[in-house]
Amino acid sequence: MSCWETIIDYGLRSQGIGERLLPRSDFTLCQQFTLIGSGMIWNIYFGIFALCSGFFLATAVAMGKAARHPLIRKPAEWFIFIFRGSPLFIQFFFAYFVFLSLKGVYPVFGPLTSAWAGALLVLFLNTAAYSGEIFYGALQSIPKGDTDAADAYGLSGWPRFRRVIWPTMLRLAWPAYTNEAIFLFHATTLVFFSGFPALQQRGDALYYANYFADKTFNPFIPYPILAGYFILLTLCVIWIFGRVNNRLNRHLPQDRRKRLKLRPQVIR
Repeated sequence: MSCWETIIDYGLRSQGIGERLLPRSDFTLCQQFTLIGSGMIWNIYFGIFALCSGFFLATAVAMGKAARHPLIRKPAEWFIFIFRGSPLFIQFFFAYFVFLSLKGVYPVFGPLTSAWAGALLVLFLNTAAYSGEIFYGALQSIPKGDTDAADAYGLSGWPRFRRVIWPTMLRLAWPAYTNEAIFLFHATTLVFFSGFPALQQRGDALYYANYFADKTFNPFIPYPILAGYFILLTLCVIWIFGRVNNRLNRHLPQDRRKRLKLRPQVIR
């Protein structure tokens, strides 16, 4: 089988398209690149949707934590504390068995026992908690002169938030938020490694890398391939977020613009 035929057969296997049976022996480098790359579709899916939806919840949580009324502030504080205080691996494991138990009583929870919905929900809540704390710190760092200028122009309520508070918060929080986005994509490798099963061996990139490592007893080929894919993905995230960062800081002098600095988190 040529490499092109391997790509056609296994390129979309993680989505249930193409060859159903995984190769059993005589593994080629092309097979490993193709299947691990196919699994990356899941990692990108989890990362993009959790990041986009979590961004809005994070903004609401940050505003809630900054609120004066305890009925608004305390739930936001506890939400951040619970999801930042517990390991993501345990959150996946716990959520799967909770959804599985609820499914037996309420069938409507059935989709949440699948990774595409249940794991996405966990990632959504987890990144919202971390991003909410980042945004809250940025809210506390907004220069008083900015808010005073908004008051001087007669801005209040939603116009004040939309035109002054929110853009300044994003500008201050964006470098740290970029690192959170990178870590979120890395954290997607825990989905099938923890509680959520890979139905019909349709797993993510780590699932296939682990499969080849177990079959060949040689982890020094599949895992570097996996790392290479994630390095490329990280470079894409840095480039996209860098463009957004430039947009947010376009009104500042060149010497005052914050540059993105990659600070990977080894453990959460």
